[in-house]
Amino acid sequence: MQDRALANPRIAFAWDSVIQEIRDVAKGKVEGAVLRNLKTGESPEIPCEGVFVAIGHVPNTRIFVGQLDLDANGYINTRNGTATSVPGVFAAGDVADRTYRQAVTAAGTGCMAALDAERYLERTAH
Repeated sequence: MQDRALANPRIAFAWDSVIQEIRDVAKGKVEGAVLRNLKTGESPEIPCEGVFVAIGHVPNTRIFVGQLDLDANGYINTRNGTATSVPGVFAAGDVADRTYRQAVTAAGTGCMAALDAERYLERTAH
C-alpha cells in the first residue's frame, strides 16, 4: 500500500508534520488544513476538500499472543460474529477488522460483541 501511495502523483506527503487547524469549520466544510512541521516549525496551508486521519495498520494485539487465535498479521480471528478461540471472549473493531479499521466499524462490531457476550452469558448462566 505504501509503495502504491508513494508512486501516485496525486498524493503529496507532509512528513514530520501535524495538523494545526482544519479550514474552514465556520463554513461547515473543509477548504484546507494548516500543518506544522515538527522539525522546521513551518506552517504551510494545504488546500483540500477533506481530511482522513489514518492511525496505522498494525493491530494492538500483542497482549493476546498465546492466548487468542491470531492471524499472521496479528488480527484476532473471529467466527460466528465476534467470538474468538476462547469461549466468552469476543473481539471487535481494529483488532479484528482486517479491511476497514475505522471507528465506525469499531463501534458497530463493539455493539455486536456486546450482544454476543450477553447471549453467551445467558446460555452459560444456568
